[in-house]
Amino acid sequence: MPILRPLALALLVLQFPPPAVDIPKRSAPEWLAGYRDAAGRLIGEAVASDAAWQRLAYLGDTYGNRISGSPNLDAAIKWAVDEMKRDGLENVHTEAVKVPHWVRGRESLEIAGAIPQPLVILGLGNSVGTPPAGIEADLLVVHSFEELDAARERVKGRIVLFNVPFTNYGDTVRFRSTGPSRAGALGAVAMLVRAVGPAGLRTPHTGALSYTDGQPQIPAAAVTTEDAARLERMVNRGTPVRLKLMMEAKFLPDADSANVVGEIRGRELPNEVVVIGGHFDSWDVGTGSTDDGGGCVATWEALRLMKKLNLRPRRTVRVVLWTNEENGGRGGLAYRDQHLEELPNHVMMLESDGGVFRPTGFGFSGSDAARSKVREMATLLTGLHADAITASGGGADIGPAVQQANIPALSLEVEGNYFLIHHTPADTIDKIDPLEIARSSAAIAVITYVIAEMPERLK
Repeated sequence: MPILRPLALALLVLQFPPPAVDIPKRSAPEWLAGYRDAAGRLIGEAVASDAAWQRLAYLGDTYGNRISGSPNLDAAIKWAVDEMKRDGLENVHTEAVKVPHWVRGRESLEIAGAIPQPLVILGLGNSVGTPPAGIEADLLVVHSFEELDAARERVKGRIVLFNVPFTNYGDTVRFRSTGPSRAGALGAVAMLVRAVGPAGLRTPHTGALSYTDGQPQIPAAAVTTEDAARLERMVNRGTPVRLKLMMEAKFLPDADSANVVGEIRGRELPNEVVVIGGHFDSWDVGTGSTDDGGGCVATWEALRLMKKLNLRPRRTVRVVLWTNEENGGRGGLAYRDQHLEELPNHVMMLESDGGVFRPTGFGFSGSDAARSKVREMATLLTGLHADAITASGGGADIGPAVQQANIPALSLEVEGNYFLIHHTPADTIDKIDPLEIARSSAAIAVITYVIAEMPERLK
């Protein structure tokens, strides 16, 4: 893969001191002395090349978005297998997973009237479609579930818009995920939600909804921050607002897909496994470069770096590119079930699914003793300024296995505007800095290598 030009590399070194020089200057426990050379080599190799960025660019440019069940995802899976073999990884294979196959189809929303005004939307994942002629109805704007319940006498036959400003993902995503059933239960014919993310130049955010059993299933879509504000201004002026929504969304029969697996086999304890990875599927907009192609490539790059530097740890390091995280989570469930007997030998699982911006450290879930050990390991990353260990590491794909066997879990933590492009057409490679994904790969490689190499198991 292309190497950074000499000038670019020189600038990089000026910005970030050589790890082999920087790391020993940091306070680190004595037991880590034997790992400093390997850590310096891994970091130095990672940041001296734009290999990770180039691989991610090729993935997005060639295969585009990769929604479950799509030919794009199938082709990308085959490519990943071939590339892992070319990297010299071992035991490269796929593990079959049946995935839901939701298809967006054509969709549109407009303000109906003498002068129709088109609005920008993205249907929510797993939504049902409208009748072929669409749905035309008056608009009701609410700002919370409590306000929806208070307006229950006015909901029937309306299109309900949840115009809720984005605060953080955890607080705001519930209107996307459960809003359709809440509105449908009161008689709404369709639901709109203000995009779950910061204002982004009229960019809508898709994402999965979850229908409640026994409640009506109504079509649902995201509108942009700007269009949500416009619609509310019109309503506040007393202007009757009638909307026409058309969505062809539908489910096809479950499709064949797969998780992709590659390894560096442990030299002494090959049956003890350290698992790292991200999810290979994406929404059907943009190229899924940040969510989560970057996480897949950064964790994969950690193994490539170890292989290139001939660093074979005591335990097996396994990278998994999970399928179907976005609208089903079946890749993570399948991994748990297919490796059930092996899970007690999983020493640690790490997921990168928050972007590959500037790394700051890792989230960690596990025992206090293991947390203390990981904090000590992180001193090897002070040269990258990626040594913070925070609470609650994990991820949607590793979650089923982690919970089943109480496995210590980590997640890469980064500093960047992830939710600005999350689930949007703007999720493309140009939003990712080659140096930042290189540093993310380096941080993952160092932590993973130490955990896999330590004489004692992380507990």
